[in-house]
Amino acid sequence: MAKWVAACATDDIEVEEVIRFDHDGRTFAIYRSPEDEYFCTDGLCTHEKVHLADGLVMEHSIECPKHNGVFDYRTGEAMRAPVCVNLKTYPVKTENSRVFIQI
Repeated sequence: MAKWVAACATDDIEVEEVIRFDHDGRTFAIYRSPEDEYFCTDGLCTHEKVHLADGLVMEHSIECPKHNGVFDYRTGEAMRAPVCVNLKTYPVKTENSRVFIQI
């Protein structure tokens, strides 16, 4: 059964940035878009399991720091080789200046 988990404060993430969130043995990446919206994906690249929170956020994409594969963090879509498997995405909501993800 899916549940909402408090991941961070809204001001923990700058616009066009990403942070790592670990919960229950899993790693997630939480993003803040240029439009001030929040998104969440699995935290490890689907190519070689590198932490995406160490990557570069540009507009609505995250670039893996190891081999420069790119994902659209809004949809999880793999957009540039060597990544070819999409990231899993998770619903996000904000309440009382906190970011929650549904896992």
